[in-house]
Amino acid sequence: MSEYTQKERLVRVLQGEKVDRMPAVCVTQTGTVDQMEAIDVFWPEANYDAAKLAALAEAGHTVVGFEAIRVPFDITAEAEFFGCGIKDGTKVQQPSVISHVVKSLDDLKQFEGFDVADPAKRTSIVLEAIKILKEKYEDEVPIIGSMIGPFSLAQHLTGDSWFMDIMTKQEYGLEVMEFATDFSIKYALAQVEAGASVFSIIDPTASYQLIGGDFYKMFVVPFHQKLIDALHEKGVPSVLHICGDTTEGLAIMETCGVDAISVDQNVNAATAVTKVEKALIVGNLDPVNCLWNQSAEFVKTESERVLKELDGKGLLAPGCGTVSQTPTENLQAMIEVAKSWTY
Repeated sequence: MSEYTQKERLVRVLQGEKVDRMPAVCVTQTGTVDQMEAIDVFWPEANYDAAKLAALAEAGHTVVGFEAIRVPFDITAEAEFFGCGIKDGTKVQQPSVISHVVKSLDDLKQFEGFDVADPAKRTSIVLEAIKILKEKYEDEVPIIGSMIGPFSLAQHLTGDSWFMDIMTKQEYGLEVMEFATDFSIKYALAQVEAGASVFSIIDPTASYQLIGGDFYKMFVVPFHQKLIDALHEKGVPSVLHICGDTTEGLAIMETCGVDAISVDQNVNAATAVTKVEKALIVGNLDPVNCLWNQSAEFVKTESERVLKELDGKGLLAPGCGTVSQTPTENLQAMIEVAKSWTY
């Protein structure tokens, strides 16, 4: 019998403690069609019903074998909360943001006094799904709460002008970031109160590549730090995922105090672990050209390669969100290799 529950193992690893072996988890999106068909719960309905959301999230654990349950699947509920237009997803595709609501600081005033648990908002569905899972699994299986990060939320609220705005209207940009971060903290802590024991921040456009080091230090680091500090005050470790080749930005990214950084397939894992001092590197199997479109044997080979590159300083996982058509046997091949790593 293992010395650790699955929850204990993951939390201890993220907090820098030694455990018996690597936890097999996915900190990015976990939903697949195989899981949907196995339990007869499907997108997009599962995004809008707490019981279905909990059931499909749980399938990543019960059907696939991940040693954590991650909620939710997409990163649009936050923008939808504030009235941004959303294009509905499908059985194989997640929803996306198609219109924006903030053009000036005056536009933020309408949102004063917001309630992340508002039963009319999809955020409340996420919170209820976490409560369902917490009641079922208690302290045995970690529940990974998740949401879009504050920089990408700011971009969803304001639109494509956001990247120019932070360079030409810095006071405006900083005020929007304060607002987005305030929401992020309240929503994250509500997920923790509901039962999340680990937190995954998905901030795809907060990219060192896109905005450069100076703007990253000004518009991302201090706001990530506020969010992560709030989570740490509750004893909850955090993982940060930013898309693209983040290699040269990893040292700056780590300064926010995050416990782990999820890197995608464009990053060399062996290089990544040399760029950080304390943060674990999570990743980075290619979700398309490995996990989706190759054989289970290929996945095992690639998993072993990545584990060697991580050299005990990270967690094996997909490099980005799992493609919905990914075969279960491929995810299980990755899980098998992860569980074979002993510290």
